[in-house]
Amino acid sequence: MKMISVLDTSVCTRNVGDEIIMECVKSQLRDIFPRTMFLKVPTHERVTKISSIKMRETEIGFVGGTNLLAFNMCYPINQWNIHLWNIKNFSNNDIVLMGVGSQNYGDKINWYTKLLYKKVLTPKYLHSVRDSYTENMLKKMGINNVINTGCPTLWSLTEKHCENIPTRKSKNVICTFTDYRKDIDKDKELAEILFKNYENVYCWIQGSNDFDYIKSISDKFILVDPHLEEYDRILESDIDLDYVGTRLHAGIRAMQKGRRTIILSIDNRAREMGKDYNMNVLDRTDIDKLEKYIHSEFKTNIKLNIDNINMWKNQFNKKE
Repeated sequence: MKMISVLDTSVCTRNVGDEIIMECVKSQLRDIFPRTMFLKVPTHERVTKISSIKMRETEIGFVGGTNLLAFNMCYPINQWNIHLWNIKNFSNNDIVLMGVGSQNYGDKINWYTKLLYKKVLTPKYLHSVRDSYTENMLKKMGINNVINTGCPTLWSLTEKHCENIPTRKSKNVICTFTDYRKDIDKDKELAEILFKNYENVYCWIQGSNDFDYIKSISDKFILVDPHLEEYDRILESDIDLDYVGTRLHAGIRAMQKGRRTIILSIDNRAREMGKDYNMNVLDRTDIDKLEKYIHSEFKTNIKLNIDNINMWKNQFNKKE
């Protein structure tokens, strides 16, 4: 049986959002590669000798779409834990990006980072990135075989799907906060707006340090445990429910489950994807506009680049 490598960002993660991403990555890959086994390899840990030996049975490896790419890879431990001295473990594989994004805004890309990415990323296939900012970042490195497809979590948010998402405010809301982008004043203001405008305010714990931060904001939330199954359970329930929060992929998951969603951007990821794909995004610095936004009537109308998505998918059929 054919086997491909899937470089899995949900292994050894402290962020359940990675599980949302990888579920969608694997779902799309199953459609592209039927009757194919997936060898799951971690990105947050070094590829070990054992993983390297097993990867020799595969010819192609896909890097699951999260914010793995950095402007500076000179640090001992990176989110994608690769270096010039260990990428030989990928030597038998064509490594392909699938809806990957960049970590933060940056100015200069150093020579080491350029060399590393050029050595590890295959020139044979088109790479898929999740926003135009990341596309331009790679092109500045001289990696031009790249197209913007959006994150694989968006690919199912078709026009038909979005038409069924409510346009008017719900009675209840589920929110999220982000442990590594704290702004206690703005987040307390967010909580006050939600308590004022919704009957019940649920809060999903997505990151490893979210719980302590949420408790510092308010003790009035109805907490949802840090498991994707628990989050899905409330999203799939009969509760009349909106999503309003700072976690990007929690918001995308809510849209996947047919929930009216407002994502508060706190970094480059939601801002760039919001611009590229017409997501309902409000910058947290504009929190004073949120209450009006909540009570307004708006449509969910994700603008997918279907041509780019299909171009990226279809290239693998041609290689068969």
